[in-house]
Amino acid sequence: MHRLLIVDDEKPTREGLRAALEDDFDVYVAEDAESALRLLEEETFHVLLTDYRLPKEDGIRLIRRAKSLSRPPVCLLMTAYGSEDVAAEAIRQGADDYISKGKLQIELLQNRISRLLKSNALEDENQKLKKQLNHKYGLENILGESKPMQQIFEIVRQVAPTRATVLIQGENGTGKEMIARAIHNLSPRAPNPLVTVHCAALTATLLESELFGHEKGAFTGAHERRIGRFEEAHGGTLFLDEIGEIDPVTQVKLLRFLGERTFERVGSNKTIKVDVRLIAATNRDLAEMVRQGTFREDLFFRMRVVEITLPTLRQRLEDVPIMAMAFLKEFAQENHRPIQGFSSEAMNALMTHNWPGNVRELRFAIERAVIMSHSQEIQPQDLPREIHQSSTGHPYPIHATLHPDGSDPEHHSPVSHTVQEAERQLIIRALQETGGNRTLAASKIGMSRRTLHRKLHKYNLENF
Repeated sequence: MHRLLIVDDEKPTREGLRAALEDDFDVYVAEDAESALRLLEEETFHVLLTDYRLPKEDGIRLIRRAKSLSRPPVCLLMTAYGSEDVAAEAIRQGADDYISKGKLQIELLQNRISRLLKSNALEDENQKLKKQLNHKYGLENILGESKPMQQIFEIVRQVAPTRATVLIQGENGTGKEMIARAIHNLSPRAPNPLVTVHCAALTATLLESELFGHEKGAFTGAHERRIGRFEEAHGGTLFLDEIGEIDPVTQVKLLRFLGERTFERVGSNKTIKVDVRLIAATNRDLAEMVRQGTFREDLFFRMRVVEITLPTLRQRLEDVPIMAMAFLKEFAQENHRPIQGFSSEAMNALMTHNWPGNVRELRFAIERAVIMSHSQEIQPQDLPREIHQSSTGHPYPIHATLHPDGSDPEHHSPVSHTVQEAERQLIIRALQETGGNRTLAASKIGMSRRTLHRKLHKYNLENF
């Protein structure tokens, strides 16, 4: 039941409202702002219903103080008939609504309170969804327990709160865009836009217009003014993917922006200033391009204030079991397939493949395997041909089936050190993300609480 606080210095009014509303609310009353504030600080109230005229301190000031609490109630001000100016001031000071005492009908009051509570609940839900979205695209969604990835995570946490320009380098499929998104979402700019431009997909003319915008008639086909991505990203972050593909003219304009934070639209002499953080990514060797004269040296140094080089998947093979299990769980749920794990041969194939497409290739491989599987375990033949054939003659020392639910295979074969460590790290990660709550951690991994307890004992994690 929602908790309601009624504040009025007239006892008949207080008690009358209490009697009328106590069937629908847990009602408290106070005769002045001071006693009301004590109650607000001691209890969590969902609704504050206060008269404007109170001894010593009026209702508007009480509402302002109530709204400063860590968990503020919705606030409804009762005013004298015809006090529109007072009502308007109350709204400016934080009141959610007002009602005239001259028109005070219990049914109307109940409807007003109900509407405010529904609106507040919707706002809370929106905030929860926003936090979930930030969580989804933060570091929590980037899998990796290997030392190289832990070093990357530390750099991201350190650079995210700053305004520094970041250059992310790495092969295709290593997760450059995910790192850029994590930097943005962990920064103070997170409430503002993250705008992405894939430079390689646009011609030189189109890229310049895409970034900086253009005026009507600036070139053939420019039938109206266009706002560029820099202006769209004002207050937020602009992520330029494949920065090595930009032409010399655009390089000059980009260099100027990094120095002065200003630019002009194509076809205009008007200087525009925006507050934008720049993150760029490339799979090309920019230093070599500088030596060859195809990329400006001054722009290169301007962009690499912080440089992040992502490791290839073959450089962190110990992360393959963790990612494979996570992708398996995701795609099995998405496609309603009762697949419970990988056979030792399938995991062997995953661990011996060279992964030229990196994490992206692994993800697609697991998705295909889930679709093609005919059993409760992924078999080598379920994987793309180039993956299961690459394991022939190059056995990786894995001797057990690996299950995402943490259960041991029926034959109880010994598990290799790599798979054991992957499972151990998966459990540690789940416990960290749930604050040590074992029930939630077990659910997150997809195993029973009983199985989790057995695993905690197995890996000496009982005191985690």
